[in-house]
Formats: sequence, structure tokens, C-alpha cells
Amino acid sequence: MNNVNENDTKDKVPQLVKDAVLVHSSPLPSGTPTVKGYDWNRGINYHALFESYKHSGFQATNFGLAVNEIKRMLLARNIPLKEDQIDELEDDEFIKRKSPCTIFLGYTSNMSSCGVRETIRFLVQHKMVDCIVTTAGGIEEDFIKCLAPTYIGDFHLDGKHLREIGINRIGNLLVPNDNYCIFEDWVMPILDAMLTEQKEQGTLWTPSKIITRLGEEINNEESIYYWAAKNKIPVFSPALTDGSLGDMMYFHSFRNPGLVVDIISDLKRLNTMAMKAVNSGMIIVGGGVVKHHICNANLMRNGADYAVFINTSSEFDGSDSGARPDEAISWGKIRKDAAPVKIYAEATLVFPLLVGETFARHYHSSKEKTVSDV
Repeated sequence: MNNVNENDTKDKVPQLVKDAVLVHSSPLPSGTPTVKGYDWNRGINYHALFESYKHSGFQATNFGLAVNEIKRMLLARNIPLKEDQIDELEDDEFIKRKSPCTIFLGYTSNMSSCGVRETIRFLVQHKMVDCIVTTAGGIEEDFIKCLAPTYIGDFHLDGKHLREIGINRIGNLLVPNDNYCIFEDWVMPILDAMLTEQKEQGTLWTPSKIITRLGEEINNEESIYYWAAKNKIPVFSPALTDGSLGDMMYFHSFRNPGLVVDIISDLKRLNTMAMKAVNSGMIIVGGGVVKHHICNANLMRNGADYAVFINTSSEFDGSDSGARPDEAISWGKIRKDAAPVKIYAEATLVFPLLVGETFARHYHSSKEKTVSDV
């Protein structure tokens, strides 16, 4: 039985509670930012709104940190190459060092399927990135859109019914199956011509060279890869056969067999770009092969100097897609002294805003415009 005096209990229990609940804080370091969101009494100013994100907390803060990280890439990129950094001995114009910060852009196929495609095209059109890594879908969906439209649908449309009427669903996007038939009609003669060049001229085709060729053939300024070919920006797709383009190659192998695609030469090209980089920046939208392919290339130079990841994956399952930048540091894919950022967000919501606050603002505020202006 507890023999504590009732009067003592009245005095001591509140003090015990206070000691447990009202623990005195140690002072935070001087200059620690305080939380403060945007004051709408200032009017509608989206630039000021996005600037306030850094101090808003949660993923808004990560967005603000990512803006700063990309600005550091652009700042490093604007410094002229020193005389001993000019890449005079490189014959391949696609991997020749062009600035003191080589920016690698990676994205999954759904980014070409949705409206983010136009944001990516802007970056490539104005030579704001140096290298692209994407999936087969990231390639073919761009070309298919030049040939026939993709439509807005709904996430809840019935798959069985869509199959019966020949409509393919990508999330809440709809792609008629006829689009792929049109794509087949367009790409088959190009594959025939490539095979002829392989046989008669000894051309060694790689995924990046195929994508460059297709970008030249599409001859459409709405295409990401039209501008990539025009501006000599290499596009790597190590899983180029994993999509409709692979289906076309499969059909072609019966119709006109013999086309060979060499992926090792592309691996050498990509890794060489990373090794040549004075500074290296990675912007990776999504996960999977595109994320690891860029990170692993940067391992060849002991890690990227700058990195921004955008995806919705978590790390609890050990996936590379969900891995935080700190895991890449452990492998040497990001430098130990870097300040990488991951935004946990769906890319259609944040990537255009991120580009707007960095690349687009930098481009439109600059007096010097690239020769690729339209």
C-alpha cells in the first residue's frame, strides 16, 4: 500500500508532471531558420510563394533546397572552361565537354507520356542539360505524340472495356492502339535503312545512335529528341527494347532480320562523359534503371557534385528507386561533401515548377539566347 501523504501527493505529482512534460530546451544554433509560409496579403506572386517554400517545412522545404541545388549547378555551369579544360582531343561531339558542370537528366517513360514532356523539351531545346537517360517508353512516347495525340482520361476507367475498344491506359491518360500502328508504319522503314547501313557501311548501332537517328527522322520541333539530335545531346536508353520500340524491333527481326544493337559502346560513352566532367550534376525524375544508370556513371568520378531526386518511392524495401541520396554517398555515387536533395512528390506537380524557378528563370532573365530559339 502506498503510504504517500495526500498533501505531499498534491504538491509532488504536479511537479513530477512538470518535470516530465516541460523539459527545458537547449538553445538551437544561431541562425536556425524559423517556419514561415507565404503571406497572401502580399498579393499573388508565385515567385515569392516558391521562395517561401524553403521555410514552410516538409516537402516544400525540400523543394526550396532543390531550387538552391540546381542554382548551384547553373552557377558552376556559367563559369567559362579554363584552357586546360577544353576538350580538344574528343572527336565525339555528343560527349565532348561543353561546360564546367555536366548536367545529367534522367526520367521515366511516364514523363514523356504526360505534359512534363514539354518541360523536358524546353531544357533540351535550349541546351540546358548535357545528357539524358530514359527508358524505351520515354523515347517512343515522344515520337508517337508527334504522330498522333494522347488523351486525358480517368484513373478509374475499366481496363476490360478499354481493352475491348483498343484503348491503352497510362494512369489517367489514354493512348489509342492505332497510335502504335502509326508508329510502326513510321519506324519500320527507318529500321530497314539502318540495317542496310549496318551491312553496307559497317555502322555499329547503339541505343543512343538509334535515338539520334530517330530524332533526325521525326523532324518535328515538338519532339524532345529532335532537339537532342540538333543540339548534339546524347540520349542513353540501356533498356531500349523494353517497350513499343522493342516490339517493333522484334517484328522487324522476322521481317528483315540482322539488326544488331551494341549497348557496351553506350556504356563507355556515358561513363566517359562522367569522367570528363569538371563538375557533375544529376537531376533524376523517378527511379529504376534511369536513376541507377546515371548514379553508377558518376561513381566513375568518385561521385556527383550536385544531385536532385524526385520520386514517391520509400527506402524501407531496399530499392534503389526509393533510396535517399545518403545511400548513394555510401557507394561513392554522390560526393561526401555534396548537399543532395530528394523531393518526395509526384513529378507532374513539382518538376515544371522546379524548372520554372531555376532553368526557365535563368534562361528568360539572360540577355544571351541560344541558337536553338524558335
